[in-house]
Amino acid sequence: MRLFTSQHMRQADAMAAQLGFPSLLLMEAAGRAVAEWVLERFPGRPVAVLCGKGNNGGDGLVAARYLALAGVAVRVFAAEGPSGDAAQMQRALQAHGLELHPLEEWQPQPGEVIVDALFGTGLNRRLEAFWAELVGRINTSSCPVLAVDLPSGLPFEPCVRADWTVALAALKDEHLFYPWREACGRIVLMEIGMPQRSLFQPDLPELLTPQAMAALLPHRPGNAHKGSVGRVLIAGGYANYTGAPALAALGAHRAGAGLVSVAYPAGLELHLPLESVRHPQERWSPEGLSHVRAEAAAVGMGAGPQAELAAQAVLSRRIPTVLDADALQPGIVESYARAHTPTVITPHPGEAARLLESEVASITASPLEAARTLAERFEGVTVVLKGGPTVLARRREKGVELAVNTTGNPAMASGGMGDVLCGVIAALLAAGLEPWDAARLGVYLHGLSGDRRGQVGLLAHDLAEELPQARAALERGEVRAFWEWE
Repeated sequence: MRLFTSQHMRQADAMAAQLGFPSLLLMEAAGRAVAEWVLERFPGRPVAVLCGKGNNGGDGLVAARYLALAGVAVRVFAAEGPSGDAAQMQRALQAHGLELHPLEEWQPQPGEVIVDALFGTGLNRRLEAFWAELVGRINTSSCPVLAVDLPSGLPFEPCVRADWTVALAALKDEHLFYPWREACGRIVLMEIGMPQRSLFQPDLPELLTPQAMAALLPHRPGNAHKGSVGRVLIAGGYANYTGAPALAALGAHRAGAGLVSVAYPAGLELHLPLESVRHPQERWSPEGLSHVRAEAAAVGMGAGPQAELAAQAVLSRRIPTVLDADALQPGIVESYARAHTPTVITPHPGEAARLLESEVASITASPLEAARTLAERFEGVTVVLKGGPTVLARRREKGVELAVNTTGNPAMASGGMGDVLCGVIAALLAAGLEPWDAARLGVYLHGLSGDRRGQVGLLAHDLAEELPQARAALERGEVRAFWEWE
């Protein structure tokens, strides 16, 4: 499943037409899907459908027709001069005797459901004058609002603040990335019969789905033991930063590691899980870690000014490694890339800006491009750019492959969450997964655990404790994507 931009969605529509699937039929299917959702969610409620001139408005006109045929009290307000397929759908609506009112006449009525079909994808400037005022009226109406494909006005302000958005055929950037996603409300993806060949665009970012992630779960045979399911080395800690390596260790344990060893500067008091093996270091050196049994490592959590020494000591092991926090320095990442050591980096936007010698604002404004640039700069390194949502990238022969996580929520915005994530990914690396698979499954399980405990006040160790239950639910096929129609 892929994440589409407005441009790529138009290309998919054009390809569908080339394959022999008429655009008019797509509009009919889209409008009918919207009407069916309204009928199920709001049976018997009156509906006001607000339609623009283009295809989004055409979808709304079709929805109004089906709602009227189902006996719903529908008021239709439409812009003058509809174009293309929308003009034909307006005539089809009028053939059933429905009256169209000018948009300027619309005023909200108590108890009415509003269907926003003013503007869809591809808007290239912010709404002004009448359109901005109309959006303001919608947002202050106190009526439930359903947006067709996208809330009108996105990706700019002002925009409609919808309670629900029916995404048509595929999810778009605005459905996933904040702050746009907040305007969408609850998102429901509806199939509209578009030929799958037209939606097959493998160069677009992959959306992580429950089915695809469940297939990555490492199998544990009946004769498994702690040495056969993956051993993890955690290296970090400094002065007051003792919680970070402890949380990474907890994440690794709860993600299924058979044995977790924690290396840290001698003299620190670490409150590690009882099951962790302690390896205090008088100084960071390859010799100090040579006797630690591990198939994967995570380094940098709370390591402070000793991060480079710790990272170089771990690098001597030549095992798959997660670099995080203080280890996310350009020189350190480059040394791992040059050594061709399987490496996953997990920067937040501030750390990504440091790696790219850029500004945080540019990272948050274009996370997909930032992740792509990181993958291009550090060849062979798998990138996990944390955020809302988390974006993953890796460099391939034919370009950069991207993925976007679909789990997680704002309640996870608290200290230590990233440390737990590092332990999770390290455990999956130790279990034998390739870095790309370990990173994708790791961020998905991490976010899923956060979703299952998604109240504000969630702590990192709370999330870690939920990991076994989240994994079991994913394995049993009980996890549903957020966009599935309930």
